[in-house]
Amino acid sequence: MDFKPLITLLAIVNPLAIVPFFIHYTQSFSEAQRRRTIWVSSFSVFVVIAVSALLGLQILEFFNISLASFQVGGGLLLLSSSLNMLNAQPAEAKSNATELQDASERAAVGASIAVVPLAIPLLTGPASMSTVVIYADKAKTFWQLAALVGYGVVIGLATALCFALAAPIARVLGKTGINVMTRLMGLILAALAVEVMADGLHKLFPVLGG
Repeated sequence: MDFKPLITLLAIVNPLAIVPFFIHYTQSFSEAQRRRTIWVSSFSVFVVIAVSALLGLQILEFFNISLASFQVGGGLLLLSSSLNMLNAQPAEAKSNATELQDASERAAVGASIAVVPLAIPLLTGPASMSTVVIYADKAKTFWQLAALVGYGVVIGLATALCFALAAPIARVLGKTGINVMTRLMGLILAALAVEVMADGLHKLFPVLGG
């Protein structure tokens, strides 16, 4: 197991792109509420990745879905997410304006927004889950699978760090800097998406390999 799954997950989750959302939602929070939101959202990100790694293949088997088909579908999903990022939007952001407004209203009265919408769908969602399942199939040993779960820990810690330093990050990078970083990560994700789709198509249609 190499570091490609970690790079892919960092590109998809991209907590830097969610910093403006975090600042917006927690502007009326106390310091204690903000710290709790950081740790709950970060832990939720880890749980999503860990569950996808440990149970994703069993779910595919239950529904009798071939991994090759899942790779093509997942690759298309990753490509769609990368296009969002190239437009300086979060990869997983699928919430509409009404849902985001509801989240703002809940945050304003002190309700938790750590799991929804921060962890799901803004940070993790179908694209990140698909990625973890695809790489879980390539994990041939216990230690390789453990490494994949460990990458979930790294993503969770990266999320916690970005949220904890949200104000300095926003001040230093600004909206333009965050947009540039998001577009760069989107370009990397687009290349990885094509690779995943090509692998799946080769398995489905061996003749494509010559």
